[in-house]
Amino acid sequence: MKKVQYITLFIALFIASIAIGQSLPSGEDILRNVNERNEGEHQIQDLKMTLINKKGKTQIRDIKSYRKDYDNQRKSILIFTTPSNVRNTAFMSYDYNDETKDDDQWLYLPALRKTRRISAANRGDYFLGTDFTYEDIKLGTKMSASDYNYKTIKEETIDGHPCILVEAIPKTNKIARELGYSKVHQWVDRGVWMVRQTKYWDIAGNDLKTTYVKDIKKVQGIWTFQALEATNHKNNHKTNMIFGNSDYNTAIDDELFSEESLVRGVN
Repeated sequence: MKKVQYITLFIALFIASIAIGQSLPSGEDILRNVNERNEGEHQIQDLKMTLINKKGKTQIRDIKSYRKDYDNQRKSILIFTTPSNVRNTAFMSYDYNDETKDDDQWLYLPALRKTRRISAANRGDYFLGTDFTYEDIKLGTKMSASDYNYKTIKEETIDGHPCILVEAIPKTNKIARELGYSKVHQWVDRGVWMVRQTKYWDIAGNDLKTTYVKDIKKVQGIWTFQALEATNHKNNHKTNMIFGNSDYNTAIDDELFSEESLVRGVN
């Protein structure tokens, strides 16, 4: 009798485990839902960036952010407004929907009066002393369909919010070297289809950094996060970003996303 009970219990647990696994969307489903989340056709934001080194010394930078979506691409530009030593430094990105086409990125450095094009091989470089790479900045709240294979792991709670843990593995060793990551874990809140926490491992498989999305709320009917934090576990450096004055209604002139505007800055 006991043997029959054990077998029955085992079967019940096995069926339950399958049911739980089936209740979670696949990695590809999560990728699609995150990337199809409504972000508005365009957005203007103010951004206050604080860099904190391991000794606690801080640097504060103010940035104006613009983004506009088109049928086949997304264009964005970040323009630094303060302090004076980085004023008018600007970063522009063209993110194409065509996965076979490399995205275009440019960095303008006013001190050198020079525009630098960011190649795919350099997209894993860190952006102007922050703990975010050029690729991190370009992606924003999106997940990359061309760089990673995604797999659902389990459900976990982040800051009181039920999330799905998704593992992302670079599709090739070349991509891993370009990105600087061998593995990424993302905790996705399917209530808003946004990533609340991300953990990165370097090429050697060592714990590299963790990013946190904070204070998600609706702005003009669109889910928007108000704060983003990153901690580099190797050098104890941190980058904190506070977003404000998010505007999804004001139209943005197409001419803003040009190399001329990149050089012109806020003058």
